[in-house]
Amino acid sequence: MVHSGRCHCGAIRLRFETGKPLAPRACQCGFCRKHDARTVSDPEGVAVLILGGEAIRYRFASKAADYILCGKCGVYLGAVAEIGGRTYATLNLNAFDDACLDLVATPVSYDGESAAAKGDRRRARWTPARLA
Repeated sequence: MVHSGRCHCGAIRLRFETGKPLAPRACQCGFCRKHDARTVSDPEGVAVLILGGEAIRYRFASKAADYILCGKCGVYLGAVAEIGGRTYATLNLNAFDDACLDLVATPVSYDGESAAAKGDRRRARWTPARLA
């Protein structure tokens, strides 16, 4: 299945290909809670983020991932991380054209996770991605 999405103003677009049902997660960190993010990923899928000139890459905490926001309309589209020379992403389902509002996100917490464990989790669970 192919899902597409964009920020509110359309400056940043995304595409997510997956063979699995969407299973959103709700990270309990302050950033994700403040954005009411419901993220999805598939390690066997493909993600493409088409970043325009409005894209902001925000880094916080461990600085191991870039959180992609639109500098024009403020929408949070997802996070990307480079691990072992490859790019991985988790995408905010709320930015999809069909946001599947009926899907309830499972709360998750990564508090106390070491940098190595965080990288291993992202490599195992996030989607291989390409930035354009």
